[in-house]
Amino acid sequence: MDQSRIAELRDAPVPPARHLIGGAAVAASDGREMEVCSPLNGAVLTTMAKGTRADADQAIAAARRAFDSGVWANLAPAARKAVLLKWAALIEEHALEIAVLGVRENGTEIGMALKAEPLSAAGTIRYYAESIDKLYGEIAPTAPGTLGLVHREPAGVVGAIVPWNFPLMIGAWKLGPALAAGCSVVLKPAETASLTLLRIAELALDAGVPPGVLNVVTGPGAEVGAAIAESMDVDVLVFTGSGPTGRRLLEASARSNLKRVYLELGGKSPNIVFADAPDLDEAVKVTANGIFRNAGQVCIAGSRLLVERSIHDEFVEKLAAFTQTMKVGDPLDPDTTCGAVNSQAQLDRNLAFVEEARAQGRTIVTGGGRILQDTGGYYMAPTVITGVQSDDRLAREEVFGPVLAVQAFDTEDDAVNLANGTDYGLAAAVWTANLGRAHRMVRRIRAGLVHVNTYGGSDLSVPLGGVKQSGNGHDKSPHAFDKYLDLKTAWIKL
Repeated sequence: MDQSRIAELRDAPVPPARHLIGGAAVAASDGREMEVCSPLNGAVLTTMAKGTRADADQAIAAARRAFDSGVWANLAPAARKAVLLKWAALIEEHALEIAVLGVRENGTEIGMALKAEPLSAAGTIRYYAESIDKLYGEIAPTAPGTLGLVHREPAGVVGAIVPWNFPLMIGAWKLGPALAAGCSVVLKPAETASLTLLRIAELALDAGVPPGVLNVVTGPGAEVGAAIAESMDVDVLVFTGSGPTGRRLLEASARSNLKRVYLELGGKSPNIVFADAPDLDEAVKVTANGIFRNAGQVCIAGSRLLVERSIHDEFVEKLAAFTQTMKVGDPLDPDTTCGAVNSQAQLDRNLAFVEEARAQGRTIVTGGGRILQDTGGYYMAPTVITGVQSDDRLAREEVFGPVLAVQAFDTEDDAVNLANGTDYGLAAAVWTANLGRAHRMVRRIRAGLVHVNTYGGSDLSVPLGGVKQSGNGHDKSPHAFDKYLDLKTAWIKL
């Protein structure tokens, strides 16, 4: 990693950000702007357009015109592939610049940000570019004299609303398959993480994505997001974020054109450690990274640790010791292992969960408070809390911060009941050397992703999606195309 280049980029001025609509950078229709504060030091980094419903409507109209014109949707798949591959290459070319900008805006430690943001986004776009000319239609097994054909066609205009924790990675999970399929997109980033998505959208234009095919509108969800969700001209809506917002998006779909809505709504993911785990020290290290990297701001974060009672005290002691070796601080320092919390509001939410647990008599084993206040940034010590009960908010609600709730269990059935005892079902992990138990747990845990003897690291070859109130539909893998392609049957009498 080029340290001198990072030092150069960390203090570079960031120009005011504008919407990208119809291939042009435009201010908000009423001229409003909003400040972008850096979680590294609390200082104002730049300003960006504070979007309105009129801005969202303008972007949707641009996307609809582009789609209906066929300038992108009617290109041969191989032609779209060539443009998207060029786009991926441009993102890689500018990866360090983009990663540092993202760290300055949302606080992810640079080592993770470079890999998980621009390089991940480039890889995702390349994956779907390479896939699109390998998706075939079908010939139905009809009687003689009839030909049944099943065509796959782009669904139309896609509204994509993405969160602030990994805007490029999650954004690319939407943009890659949607654009490869031939759709046009209106993207609404989170208010605290818009700059890098605007930057790669500019690079998409440089790569040859036609104006209007990819539009980005920044601003409040209550205005921009609501306008996208309620539009009669948006055909598909994809969202990663909170459950309450997901419900409002479903309601907006019902009030408008019944657009398809796909939701990833987070989780309260259980990380289950049995006494026969093959390597407890490895389990400790992976458990800590699985909740504390990126300050716990990860959708699949292993935020509940379920430990077999016979090893509970030993495991917690090892975990606390390892956690105290993790370096919390400046995310642009390559030695940092836990960066900044995204915003003051998120930090306050995290601390409120800890204070509630303390008031309930739970044990704060390590951490529990704000640190590095002299920097002006939003930093929190990695926090481990034991004695958590199943009806505690800490065991049931997503914190989205570096806070780990620990519970003990006695039997396999106990572990399953605890694991399934929340409204969520996004991810989980099981640590055991017993192959039969591993397979049983995979089948019994209600989650879209179950790790065995690891946590995290799944690649684009497998889908990611939740069950229960973690949402519906899947990102990643060829299954992601299902959201952006319509099936059309041709029934032909010969």
